[in-house]
Amino acid sequence: MIYLKNAQQLDCMRRSGAMLYEVLCRLREAIKPGMSTAELDVYAEQLIRKHKAIPSFLDYQGYPASICASINDEVVHGIPAEDAILKEGDIISVDCGLIFDGWQADSAFTVGVGKIAPEHQQLIDVTEESFFKGIRQAINGNHLGDIGYAVQSYAESFGYGVVRDLTGHGIGRAMHEDPSVPNFGRPGHGTRLRAGMTLAIEPMITQRGWEVAQLDDGWTIVTDDGSWCSHYEHTIAINEKGLPELMTYPGYVLTEEA
Repeated sequence: MIYLKNAQQLDCMRRSGAMLYEVLCRLREAIKPGMSTAELDVYAEQLIRKHKAIPSFLDYQGYPASICASINDEVVHGIPAEDAILKEGDIISVDCGLIFDGWQADSAFTVGVGKIAPEHQQLIDVTEESFFKGIRQAINGNHLGDIGYAVQSYAESFGYGVVRDLTGHGIGRAMHEDPSVPNFGRPGHGTRLRAGMTLAIEPMITQRGWEVAQLDDGWTIVTDDGSWCSHYEHTIAINEKGLPELMTYPGYVLTEEA
């Protein structure tokens, strides 16, 4: 069942989203060669609790950390560890969520560690732009397939793979609500979008093939072919005007003229 949010509920999600935006800005600034992903996780939990919020990933279905930290060929759900040391030239995806006053926010970014190769920076840039291509289709009356097609067609124009086994999702009081939000699709197909829908849209884009596998830890997802992957996510709402609003990127609203 898809839960439409009213104006008051959207305001609550704006507050939780703004908090998560601040947390992720601080985490992005902290990333440097030589640090462990466990250090980053500890810092994330401290920042979240400083806001009087709750880390939504911690203990979710047994997950042991407050962030997912996925390096290079790891797509998502990388578990932070003391022996996972970031090296110059790596790329890392940081996925994080929090709950404030009962409302969830979920967001992710990928960033280079120190100086990275141009082809890896392009992967990051294309992944982010594919997200923005997608949200421009997240308007009242469109369909989920319009979002997925926009993401897919842009990423694949660079020869990249679009992960199909993992999707975005609805979000609200629960971290994962209906509907699933694939990063591929056909225009005009899928669930019709309506004002009040809140979605976590999260392209996962690989350098080559889209096939993935799960490691023995039961969480970490990696590319089958060893190619590197970038991940970018925001919680969005289709707001009262029927336009996409990024709850985890305060102040960004797609205008009718854009």
